[in-house]
Amino acid sequence: MTAPIALTCGEPAGIGPELAVSAWNALRDELPFFLIGDPTHLPDGASVVEIASPVEAAGAMAQGLPVLRHDFAQAAVPGQPDATNAQGVIDVIARGVDLVQSGDASALCTLPIHKKALQDGAGFAYPGHTEYLAALADVDQVVMMLACDALKVVPTTIHIALSEVPNQLTPALLRKTIEITDAALRRDYGIADPVIAIAGLNPHAGEGGAMGREELDWINALIAEMQGEGFALKGPMSADTMFHARARQGYDAAVCMYHDQALIPIKTIGFDEGVNVTLGLPFIRTSPDHGTAFDIAGQGVANASSTIEALRQAAIMAKARAQTPKEPA
Repeated sequence: MTAPIALTCGEPAGIGPELAVSAWNALRDELPFFLIGDPTHLPDGASVVEIASPVEAAGAMAQGLPVLRHDFAQAAVPGQPDATNAQGVIDVIARGVDLVQSGDASALCTLPIHKKALQDGAGFAYPGHTEYLAALADVDQVVMMLACDALKVVPTTIHIALSEVPNQLTPALLRKTIEITDAALRRDYGIADPVIAIAGLNPHAGEGGAMGREELDWINALIAEMQGEGFALKGPMSADTMFHARARQGYDAAVCMYHDQALIPIKTIGFDEGVNVTLGLPFIRTSPDHGTAFDIAGQGVANASSTIEALRQAAIMAKARAQTPKEPA
């Protein structure tokens, strides 16, 4: 039987606690998971079952949200992050990684953190969740994929100014991004021969050099080189015509050149259901595609759709990974 999914609590003053309970209500008859966190941070009246080990999660799902207890320094006040809880948030993430690397959990799903609170309270040295997970896994490069039922997109460059994109976008970076995406589609989604669409950097993919030369100077050549190595790539494609419904039928994932080129289509098509997936880690990691939402925390109005889909996506990936033949050592 596949091990349960580990769900880390994230920032306890945000909407994470209520999302965990809502996800349990939606998924208790569908897939086993457990929350790592402080049960006192959960909404009053929530059905909770404390477990001593992940192996108990499946049996506890019918009675309440399984919680692997991790005590925090302070109570959680919705909307008011407490810096003294920062170390607890960090330790929960590390504990989740330990469990998924040991096989006690089949995948890791992370609820949103508040980076400033972690920096202020514990000197958190990473830009965010993903970089910390990569450090824990001793991985040099990971790739962010946003996914919903209708579309999977990967931005090659992420949180940098648009003016910096042409400098940061290199043949080596684009090649590695494509390689990681291709490997993940095979291993974690069970797609034997994935087709990846590559967006152009410039409008109309440069239009023969009239709107930018990067496509002519090196993007076309890199795509042709990788096609010769057996990668099924399409492009470079004009980004304004590659995301409509008919175009999406022609590929399994799209690799884009910068943040908004990838995130605008995914958030237009699946705003509430979009899932953040980290590719290139030795374990499965998903998360909801939103933040802590302090302005509505504790009000019981948070939309749990993205968390529910993140857990479902993790389960799909864990099943596919378990069925993928392991490469010889």
